[in-house]
Amino acid sequence: MEWLVTLVGAAVVLIILRDVFHTLWHPTRHGGLSRVVMSLLWRLSTRGRRSSRTAGLAGPVGMVTVLATWAGAVAVGWALVYWPHMPEAFSFSGTLKPSEHSGPVDALYLSLVTVATLGLGDIAPSADWLRIVAPLEALVGFTLLTATVSWILGIYPALARRRALALRISQLRRADPVEGHPASGVGAAPLGQLAADIARTCVDFLQYPESYYFHDGPGDISLALALGHAADLAELTKRAECPDARSAAAVLDIALDDLAAVLDDRFLHTGGPRQRVLAAYARDHGKP
Repeated sequence: MEWLVTLVGAAVVLIILRDVFHTLWHPTRHGGLSRVVMSLLWRLSTRGRRSSRTAGLAGPVGMVTVLATWAGAVAVGWALVYWPHMPEAFSFSGTLKPSEHSGPVDALYLSLVTVATLGLGDIAPSADWLRIVAPLEALVGFTLLTATVSWILGIYPALARRRALALRISQLRRADPVEGHPASGVGAAPLGQLAADIARTCVDFLQYPESYYFHDGPGDISLALALGHAADLAELTKRAECPDARSAAAVLDIALDDLAAVLDDRFLHTGGPRQRVLAAYARDHGKP
C-alpha cells in the first residue's frame, strides 16, 4: 500500500510534466490543462453582458491559474511520494519529534520546501533512494520557474505582434483617401508586408494557442475587428490595374484563408467558409 501511494504521486508529477512539455516546448493539442482552464475562463468572462474589463482579465488570470495548478499538483504529487515513508526514511532536527511530524501535512510541507528550493533542513531524506529523488523535485521546481518565464516571454511578444498587425490594418484603412478604391494608395509592398504579418500571426496562434484568450479591446488594436477590412482590401485590390498589386492581393487572400483555417480548427469550430470564421472571431472578441 505504501508503494502504491508513492506510485500515484509519481504518476501525478509525470502527468503535470507532460502537460508542461506539450504546452510550452511542443505545442500540440496534448497540453490539455492550459487549454481547458483558459477556454473555461474565457467563456465565463464573455458570458451574458460582455465587459471588456472582465474579458481582458481572462488571459492573465488563466495563465496564473494554470501555473498555480502546475506547481500545486507537483507539490501534492511529491508529497504522496514522501508520506508513506515517513518517519523511518527521513531524519528530523532535534526540535522535532518524528512521531508527531509524519503526517500528510508534514509531507506537503517538505514537498513545498523542496520544490521552492528553500532547503530548510529540519526534515531531510535519509534513505538512499529518497536522497536521489528529493533533489529531482528541486530540479522540477526550477524547471517550472523557467517554464513560467518562457511562457511569459513567448505569449506577450505574440500579443504585441497581433495588436501591431491590427493597428497596421487600421492605418491602411484610415490612409485610404477614397475608401473602396484599390488604386487609391495601397500598393504591392504594403499588401505584401500585411500578408507576411498575418502569416506570422497564424504561426503565433499555433505556437501559443493560449494567446487567443487575451482580449485586445474594441479599438484599432483589435485584430478580430480589423480582419474584415483586410479581407475587403484583398478583394478590391485583386481588380487593380497594377499586376504586382494583384499578385500581392492574392497572397494576402491566401494568408487570410490560412489564418481563418487555424482559428476555426483550434478555437471556433464553425466548419464554414472564411467569412463565417472571421465573423465568429469578431463576435467572440467583442464585436456586436
